[in-house]
Amino acid sequence: MSALFFMTAGYNDYSSFIKKRFGERVQKISVNAGFTCPNRDGSKGTGGCIYCDNTTFNPAYTSVHKPILEQINEGIAYFSEKYPAQKYITYFQSYTNTYASVQVVKERIQEALSCKEVVGVSVATRPDCISDEILEMLAGFSKRHFITVEYGVESTYDATLKTINRCHSWNDSVQAIRKTAFYGLYCSVHLIIGLPGENETDFLNHAVNISRLPVNFLKLHQLQILSGTAAEKLFNQKPELFKILSVDEYTDLMCRFVAKLHPEIIIERFTGESPPERVIAPRWDKIKNFEVTEIIRRKLAEKNISQGMDYPALRP
Repeated sequence: MSALFFMTAGYNDYSSFIKKRFGERVQKISVNAGFTCPNRDGSKGTGGCIYCDNTTFNPAYTSVHKPILEQINEGIAYFSEKYPAQKYITYFQSYTNTYASVQVVKERIQEALSCKEVVGVSVATRPDCISDEILEMLAGFSKRHFITVEYGVESTYDATLKTINRCHSWNDSVQAIRKTAFYGLYCSVHLIIGLPGENETDFLNHAVNISRLPVNFLKLHQLQILSGTAAEKLFNQKPELFKILSVDEYTDLMCRFVAKLHPEIIIERFTGESPPERVIAPRWDKIKNFEVTEIIRRKLAEKNISQGMDYPALRP
C-alpha cells in the first residue's frame, strides 16, 4: 500500500493515515503489562538505557499492579471526556513487551483485544527480543485487528548503541524489521535525535538508513537528558559528546530529515515530552509536541520541502 495518499503539509502524517484506515479518530491508550528488559535484568546488561526513566512518560492510570483491562478502561474514561465516540489502540509501552514466552505475550494481547472499543494493539519491543513464533502469533491477530510492532532502534550506529547501553546492534534492528515485514505486520521504528557521539550528519544518515528498510511508521524525538539518569552523569562528565539543539535548530534539522526520508514512511511524531522539572537539556521552555510539529509544518511549506525529495533513490 502506498502511503503517498496521506501526504499533508509536506510529509506523511500518522493521524491522516489512521483516519483513512478507520474512518474516525483513534486514540492510543498506554498500558503497563508487567514486562522488563534484558539490559535491566542482567541477561544482557544492567541499569537499562542511559536516558531511560519510564516514569516520565507513562500516564497516571498505567500500573503494573492493575489488570490490563482496568488500565484500558481508565484510559478510555480519561480520553472520552475530550474525544467522545472514538476507537482505541492499546499501546504496550513500558519496557520490552515481547520479553516473555509466546503464551504470556499472547494472553496479554488477548486481554487488550477483549475490550470492544479496542481495534488493535501496538507492541513496543526491542529488535533482539523478537522471534518467528511471536511474529507468527501476532500475524494471527492481524487477520482481524490492527497490529503494529514498534522497535526501539534509537540509532543506526553500533558505536552509539554501545554508548547508550542498548545491548543490541544495528544489524539486530535490520533483521527484526525485515522479518516483521515478512510476516505482513505493520512495523514502526523509534529513533532518538541527539544521542551522545552523534552529529547532524549522523542524524540525517539515520533517515537514509531507515529508508532502505520495510518500515511503515516512524517515531522521532529529541534526546532529553533527565535528572537522575546515567545520561545526566555522562553529560556532566563529557558535555562535548552531546549536540544540544535549540527548537529552531531541531525543527530546521527535521525539515532536512524529512527530505531524505523515503516518501512512503508515515511519521507518527517528531518530538517527545517529559516533566520540565526533570529535563536538564535541551530546555525548550515547556513547548508542547503539537507546537513543535506546527513549526516544522510551517518551515516545510516555507522552504518548499516535501518528504523524500532528497531521498537518494529518487534523485535523477
